Amino acid sequence: MSAQRESQVAAAQRESQVAAAQRESQVAGASREGELSLGAGAPAGALRAGEGTPAPTVPLRRAVGALLRKELLVELRTLESVPGMSLFALSTFVVFHFALNRNSVEGDLATGVLWVTLLFASLLGVNRLFVADAEEGGVDGFLLAPVDRSAMLIAKELTLLCYLVVLELVAVPAFALLLSVPMAHALPDLLLVLALADVGVAVVGTLVAALAVQTRARDLLGPLLGLPLLVPIVIGAARATSPLLVAGHAGTPAARWLAMLALYDLIFGLIAYAVFDFLLED
Repeated sequence: MSAQRESQVAAAQRESQVAAAQRESQVAGASREGELSLGAGAPAGALRAGEGTPAPTVPLRRAVGALLRKELLVELRTLESVPGMSLFALSTFVVFHFALNRNSVEGDLATGVLWVTLLFASLLGVNRLFVADAEEGGVDGFLLAPVDRSAMLIAKELTLLCYLVVLELVAVPAFALLLSVPMAHALPDLLLVLALADVGVAVVGTLVAALAVQTRARDLLGPLLGLPLLVPIVIGAARATSPLLVAGHAGTPAARWLAMLALYDLIFGLIAYAVFDFLLED
């Protein structure tokens, strides 16, 4: 009888242990489902290892600063973009100097030479903007980081903008010297036109580079996509610059062309912000 009672007690204990284990598994499953529902809206890489709670994301300003610093340090070490852009611009101005065979150029002719040269020189930087990230896995690593996708867009735009500023610090003095362009009186207004045009080229160029780098023919597709989108910037900048490069005439850029450049910059800035996430993921 005692053995029978002991076996009954042992069976009851086993049943209670099984029931307790089932209850614990149900509670654990419910907690995991709650954690996954909380973390479902977090970006890729925003969950801590081994946990279901979202990790704190890096502030946008900090992420942009880190990416921009990385881009500029890589360019300083490799010198892949800016020297080539500057040498291309200088070589083009030398060719125009001998081809035009004039003592000086001004007005529409000077404006065309300046902006066409800057346009094609900027395409050299656009083509190389995402190449290192795509080849070395930088984009994949960024997608796993707990940061806003727009951080890379802003950092790349600022990087290309820095390239253009350095290019123009070299190209504009060389343009004035080699082609004897009267531009001392026009420099303040010219800086405004250059700034608006540079922002547009940086926004459009970053968008085009992000699209072209996903293809095998990126060196060909980048210019083919970029040139039609950059033509309105060249037209607006050339029309705004033309009255500034006339000898003995202190002209000012027409407000409508400056407004057109600003509006174009704004529109493509919004388009780039809207589609950049999809370009990175695809």
